Amino acid sequence: MKSALIIGIGTFFLASFFSLFSELVLPKIQILLLSFLFLFLIIFLGIIFDIIGIAAAAANERPFHAKAAKKVKGSVQAIKIVRNADRVASFCNDVVGDICGTVSGALGAAIVFQVVLNHPGFNESILSIIMTGLVAALTVSGKALGKKKAIAEADHIVFRVGQALAWMENVMGVDLFSRKSNRKHKDRRR
Repeated sequence: MKSALIIGIGTFFLASFFSLFSELVLPKIQILLLSFLFLFLIIFLGIIFDIIGIAAAAANERPFHAKAAKKVKGSVQAIKIVRNADRVASFCNDVVGDICGTVSGALGAAIVFQVVLNHPGFNESILSIIMTGLVAALTVSGKALGKKKAIAEADHIVFRVGQALAWMENVMGVDLFSRKSNRKHKDRRR
């Protein structure tokens, strides 16, 4: 219950931040190409986090122990990702994925509004249908391709994310996983 409440509150603030950012920035972007690039960036971000969440759930912990014994950077973080796969998948797939889906829909609507405002002869309904289809097609097809890759290369993806987390922890000095969850050792054998 506590975890769900924390995720809910975190999601509210992240979604509010992204929505506020898109509300403040997008109207100021006069070049339609930049608006589309921002939209594609949000869709791509959702796909990447979906891949990470699925890879965390599909990865095997064992290969990372040998790397950790050799003190390979990122291996300890990769073990933490696998041990906390439920939390990682929930954050990546549910929180970030849903926020990116919501924001990309809002950005698509804002782009349609921009086009109609600058070109009053365009039919808003037809543009809205096309934009909705485009956003949905890019999101769904990207996630479908990503899922296949995430399952096939789960260990490699988790290790790369572990390396990125190790770098972030080194630069920021913040451990993203609490010590409590690390004591719960679940050796995942497949």
